[in-house]
Amino acid sequence: MMRICIKNATIVNEGEKYVGTVIVEDELIYAVIKGNPEPQTKCDRVIDANGYYLIPGVIDDHVHFREPGLTHKADIATESSAAAAGGVTSFMDMPNCKPQTVTIEALEEKFNLASQKSIVNYSFYFGATNDNTDLFSQLDKTRVCGIKLFMGASTGNMLVEKRESLKRIFQAAPILIATHCENPEIIEWNTELAKMKFGEDPDIKYHSRIRSEAACWESTKEAVLLAQETGARLHVLHLSTARELSLFTDLPVSQKQITSEACVSHLMFCEDDYGNYGARIKCNPSVKTSKDREALHRALRTNLIDVIATDHAPHLLSEKEGGALKAASGMPSIQFSLNCMMELVRQGIFTIEQMVNKMCHTPADLFQINKRGYIRPGYKADLVILNPEAEWTVTKDCILSKCGWSPYEGQTFHTKVEKTFVNGNLVYTDGQVNEAYRGEPLRFNR
Repeated sequence: MMRICIKNATIVNEGEKYVGTVIVEDELIYAVIKGNPEPQTKCDRVIDANGYYLIPGVIDDHVHFREPGLTHKADIATESSAAAAGGVTSFMDMPNCKPQTVTIEALEEKFNLASQKSIVNYSFYFGATNDNTDLFSQLDKTRVCGIKLFMGASTGNMLVEKRESLKRIFQAAPILIATHCENPEIIEWNTELAKMKFGEDPDIKYHSRIRSEAACWESTKEAVLLAQETGARLHVLHLSTARELSLFTDLPVSQKQITSEACVSHLMFCEDDYGNYGARIKCNPSVKTSKDREALHRALRTNLIDVIATDHAPHLLSEKEGGALKAASGMPSIQFSLNCMMELVRQGIFTIEQMVNKMCHTPADLFQINKRGYIRPGYKADLVILNPEAEWTVTKDCILSKCGWSPYEGQTFHTKVEKTFVNGNLVYTDGQVNEAYRGEPLRFNR
């Protein structure tokens, strides 16, 4: 039996911030002690976290680790390493890989790959199509995080547009539906207008006009109406506009049928940044105006937006070449998401307690994850030690994502992840990832 004592830490947990001690026994949190009395039990290792924050491990409900089929730009091993270095101890991966995760066999293969390769904990979404609702009843609700539904432009057969098909999915889903909401007809209309005015591949600065506020609003509104009609459990991903916020309620997640997510990209960037970053910050939905970004910030101080995620979506830089139509959409961000949000804490956008709630507690509550997301006795020891006074700059040589670049290169952060524990195991410390450790599948109390 291995016991670790983390003492003198400033613990941030369940809306409180206090100096205390956490004792880990094997995979679990054994005790949480306010103040710093000498432990009554012998510990094999003592870590003095004086001056550091201790928070629960971050749970990222929205990543694209690209495996199988797109491993030239990312894979489960490399991206889970980046996650560990960023204080992310659990992830939920999306189905638009090759083959797409739209069959039970493809889903099982992803779980098998993760068991062999993932350094952190994991689950996977099942992709909805126009014709696979008959498979929903075969999903293990205790192991599969949700059903992913693309209500906007996507690849292959995962775009579902017709209302009768959408309603069938909403009626049949036995677990949470996570939606990408952008109206494809509005995007197509905007695309043709942009081509007429600016050529076949308009400048990147027009991306936010093509994937516009109206495209997001119309699709999100339709998803909310469908959930209200059918009683389905809906989670709307990556909100990007102020207007969409009017569709959601300021209630605790336990009282909601319809929840929402904000992503780091939309919290950090706006369309004014295209001049500096170009297609590196091209994502779908697009970043919007600075006023939209400010509205998202405000919503995170309330319960209008429930969780913060990344939509971590690596591409090679060669795939990011081009303008609003040709450059690939998506960016890597999981390694630096916690650093980014701590910068917003430093700026007074929200408090560290609010950040921990949106990145650790509420994802666990929203998905009903078993014994994770909190620093509580008996819970899995997914923990992060943060140095809040470490000024450092992102350089290419510290990037662990396989794609080898980050929109945050050159960014100076003032907080650093010092140590990450997954199930009581130290998987990241002193800038090194323990590549031998393997995380566990998440379990859901459904």
